[in-house]
Amino acid sequence: MILVKTETGQQVFKDRSIRLTPRQRSAFILFDGRRSVGDILTACEGVTAQDVDQMIELGLLGQTGQTTGQAVPSAPQSVAVAAPALEVGASDAGRSLQQRYKDAYPVATQLTGSLGLRGFRLNLAVEGTSSYEDLLALAPKIRASVGPEKAAVLDRALGI
Repeated sequence: MILVKTETGQQVFKDRSIRLTPRQRSAFILFDGRRSVGDILTACEGVTAQDVDQMIELGLLGQTGQTTGQAVPSAPQSVAVAAPALEVGASDAGRSLQQRYKDAYPVATQLTGSLGLRGFRLNLAVEGTSSYEDLLALAPKIRASVGPEKAAVLDRALGI
């Protein structure tokens, strides 16, 4: 499969509103519409298919058949598309707190990043979290800021 950066992805890369690992950022740069995912995974040591899937779910990458203009409106939906998978996982008691944190962190940063200047401090607080408990403590503030509908994705990722 060949993927390209979406307009949302390019903006996120510039403003760092969603925290990507240095390896994910390196891989993101290589998605130019000419290289396959396999080629990029081979070129970027330490980057996994899960990293690429996460960037797709967040709307940062799209298939080459999509124009970047089409990818932008679907970016919020891509997180919503990830929600059913998280919902299934949320009912599974086997998901560790670390996995819940790993699932919820990108959602929380995207939600707080979308608030702009109004959510700057909240976004910094999310980026300062290092555990499930820290993120869980911020969930009510995020819910109050973005509304219950948007926060539902975060709730599912956290398993609450």
